[in-house]
Amino acid sequence: MLVDLNGMQEESFIGFKGGTKSCSQKAFVDIDNDNKMLIGRLEPGASIGYHKHEGNCEIMYILSGEGLMKSDDEADTKVVPGQCFYCQNGHSHSLINTGDSDLLFFAGIPSQK
Repeated sequence: MLVDLNGMQEESFIGFKGGTKSCSQKAFVDIDNDNKMLIGRLEPGASIGYHKHEGNCEIMYILSGEGLMKSDDEADTKVVPGQCFYCQNGHSHSLINTGDSDLLFFAGIPSQK
């Protein structure tokens, strides 16, 4: 199955998961609403709020821009294009755009069923 995320309508969320500013995404959710893949965009200074994954995990691949990843009790980690972050089921994370341009990422959120 080919999923054309570029051709999808972008939705914007203010304060996504308790974050700041605007987080936008072009997302595909499978028929059972169990698995999700998306292209996400954080404007400069925006963040995805710190949240815990329960019943799923998340894989984030940075496409462009730069940011800061917060994960559990680990030190904050700078993220740049070409890096991939994995948040396991039962763990927490947040992403902050620390750059002067949009931070774009691909995310896959598979079900743990």
